[in-house]
Amino acid sequence: MNSPGIPLRERIIQAAIEVFAERGYNGTTVDDIVAAAGSSKGAFYFYFPNKEGLFLAIVEDFATSLASAIAGAVSQASGAMAKVEAAIEAGARAFGRDRALSKIMLVEAVGLNPAFENKRREIYARFAALIQSYLDRAVAEKDIPAIDTEVMAYAWLGAINEVVVHWLESGRPKELEKVVPDLARFIINGLRG
Repeated sequence: MNSPGIPLRERIIQAAIEVFAERGYNGTTVDDIVAAAGSSKGAFYFYFPNKEGLFLAIVEDFATSLASAIAGAVSQASGAMAKVEAAIEAGARAFGRDRALSKIMLVEAVGLNPAFENKRREIYARFAALIQSYLDRAVAEKDIPAIDTEVMAYAWLGAINEVVVHWLESGRPKELEKVVPDLARFIINGLRG
């Protein structure tokens, strides 16, 4: 992982993503990350307070990137339902682009400890609120019937979560992006009743 031209902090993050995805959070040590990054413990602790701090930074960075991808896709769509569909597709594609990060976010971060669980729930709530805003607009534009948009936003997230986790754990080489059209259709048909 000691790649010239890549800033040291980024090398440490990339090495940590690979090691966390392969060994899990509890099976990973700072020494493992440092060795994979071709770095030193001093450099690690210069950038991160501890393994937990690095893990939380990775989760937060992924969530920020995911939100940006969704916002970009939604901004290019016109009409409330098109925006919902664009959000579904962008979310699934973002998870599909990086299997290791997806595993960290959806498998490794679940139930590790209260700090991780609080961060995971905070991120989940942030995405639910974003989706709910698109659903509220779809209801207002009468693209979908009046529904409890908060519940439907969480159902939407749950469906994406389960499909991605299944993809991660099945070991099948099928690309996640190939299931996006069916998943989007399923969710949108559910919204329309």
